[in-house]
Amino acid sequence: MSEPRYKSPYEAYPFLSEPSADLRCDFEIATDEFASEVGLLSAVLGGLGGDERRALAGDLVKVEELVYSANPTLRTFFSVTDAELQWLVGRATELYERSGGRQETLFQLPRGSEEACRAHILRSKAKALARLAYRAEEGGLPVPERLHDLLSALSGYFYRLALRLNQIAGVPEMPYLSRNYK
Repeated sequence: MSEPRYKSPYEAYPFLSEPSADLRCDFEIATDEFASEVGLLSAVLGGLGGDERRALAGDLVKVEELVYSANPTLRTFFSVTDAELQWLVGRATELYERSGGRQETLFQLPRGSEEACRAHILRSKAKALARLAYRAEEGGLPVPERLHDLLSALSGYFYRLALRLNQIAGVPEMPYLSRNYK
């Protein structure tokens, strides 16, 4: 049996000393960071002005709440409703339609306006969360299928949000043609 770990009386979170193989705390910290970055993007958009940007900032508050609702899923249960998941998927679809099908090629370089770049970072981090959930499942933790759906939907939402934000800012997309995948 291993020696008990020291737990600082100043620890910011009671699960920080969990064994490294237990990915629940890692998932919770990663979703907390993700939600914080969603909040930052919401603040940036809300400060830029314009009706659509303000509406998108409001949507991001709802997205942030969904992420925080998913945060304890590996430790407790999945509390995001099917209606909330469908709302997110619907918002992603609406962003795609409003951008006039802006995705002309399979890959776009993750660039553009500052707010679009922040959305691209969130897109990538949503994929990292999805990967972490799969790793947790591989390690024996029960992971609801709807959590996998939510994390994948978040990645798609932020991709389409990035395209729309570039369009609003008048920044053209830069297609990327892979040298490796043809």
